[in-house]
Amino acid sequence: MAKKAMAKKTTRAKRKAWTKEDVSSLKTHSRQKTPVVQIARQLKRSAGAIRQKALSLGLPIGHRR
Repeated sequence: MAKKAMAKKTTRAKRKAWTKEDVSSLKTHSRQKTPVVQIARQLKRSAGAIRQKALSLGLPIGHRR
């Protein structure tokens, strides 16, 4: 019981909600065929998050990996 009480609690990263500006920026970058890594850096999100959002919006992305 003592070990369980002293166990380190882990925290999960909170997800950052997508704003209208973020979605608009993603659509613009998709049209301009900007590389995913560059979009991710600008929006301060992971490349995976960019790809998932683009997929859910039906945007072509990942032009140059």
